[in-house]
Amino acid sequence: MAIYQSILLAIDLHPNCDDLTAKRAFDMANQCGAKLSIIHAVEHINAYGVAQAYPTVIDLEDQMLKEAQEGLAKLAAKYNIPADQQFVEIGSPKNVILNKASEVKADLIMVGSHGRHGISLLLGSTANAVLHHAHCDILAVWLDDHQHKA
Repeated sequence: MAIYQSILLAIDLHPNCDDLTAKRAFDMANQCGAKLSIIHAVEHINAYGVAQAYPTVIDLEDQMLKEAQEGLAKLAAKYNIPADQQFVEIGSPKNVILNKASEVKADLIMVGSHGRHGISLLLGSTANAVLHHAHCDILAVWLDDHQHKA
């Protein structure tokens, strides 16, 4: 039996780093014979106290969602991830990732972690939140923004 059956790759659509994370997830899925799903979370735009701007916020979120779906589809196509295993959802990245992991019965979540300075910043806030709340294994792929620029 393979170590992992279902891998969920959480990406932030960072133009310089997603390809490395996706390649590692793709390689891991192939080695394990696992199903690979991919997810991106579009965060809500807060417009507190600006009731008149609410329709504009909805339009902007819809545009962000559309652009994220296009970017995700382009990356997923490169790694042969089927459309029914590609997810873009609006909400808190931590909640979106954890809910989808439960839904697809992921036994591994892979996330990129951008290199910053200092040990307290070893993991980004999303990777850290997922790490502390997931009910499955987590693999953080270390991404140094300076090393992976195109």
